[in-house]
Amino acid sequence: MSLDVFIMGIAFIFIHLFANELIPSGRIQKLKWFSFSGGLAVSYVFVYVLPTLHKEQILVKKYGDYFTMESELYFVGLIGVLIFYGIQKVVRNAQRNHKTNKARALFWLQILFFGFYNMLVAYTVISHDVLGVQAVFYGLAVGLHFVAVAHDLWREYADIYNKVGRYVLALGIIAGWIMGVLVKVSPLTESIIFAFISGAMILNVLKYELPPDDEAHFITFTIGVVSYTAITMSLKFFFQW
Repeated sequence: MSLDVFIMGIAFIFIHLFANELIPSGRIQKLKWFSFSGGLAVSYVFVYVLPTLHKEQILVKKYGDYFTMESELYFVGLIGVLIFYGIQKVVRNAQRNHKTNKARALFWLQILFFGFYNMLVAYTVISHDVLGVQAVFYGLAVGLHFVAVAHDLWREYADIYNKVGRYVLALGIIAGWIMGVLVKVSPLTESIIFAFISGAMILNVLKYELPPDDEAHFITFTIGVVSYTAITMSLKFFFQW
């Protein structure tokens, strides 16, 4: 495990343990904060996740007759969207129907799935050898994404999240580290894992981080999109990411 990955993992764990301490308390400051981080996250999806998913789809063509189309990994990403959306939908329905006990029980399921999600994200960082400057920009976008997800889970059931939930999410990061160091899988399996995580991340970014119209600070959101995109595209050009 490189120093870059180690530092990034420590930052991710810190985020899950203290996410709500990082968010401004004032309403206007909070709107600007979420708008800016949402802009970074949306930019990250379009300039990093989708191009990388396309690159992985091209690479898997060399694995013989298993992949004969141009969209198999995109289908795996769609499965990631469906699974995470389905879980969140079930939890929200229970909350809207005032089934408190059921909703709290289902919230545990949501926490476990996000712990699994964190594990796969951490594993993907190690397996794809994200290093140096690339690690900084990857870590910035994913870190802010984790803050938004953690804050949303905290708003649903703060007591569960503070007592147990945040530790489950942090343990997911540690499990991903261990998996990345000890478990060696085929390049095809790595591509499938990345595709699944990409679908789940796209859903979570658009659901948790794209601010609704009445809560968005458009100028700050635009600054986040333009600045992250411009810097990332420039670094891609110079360093051939």
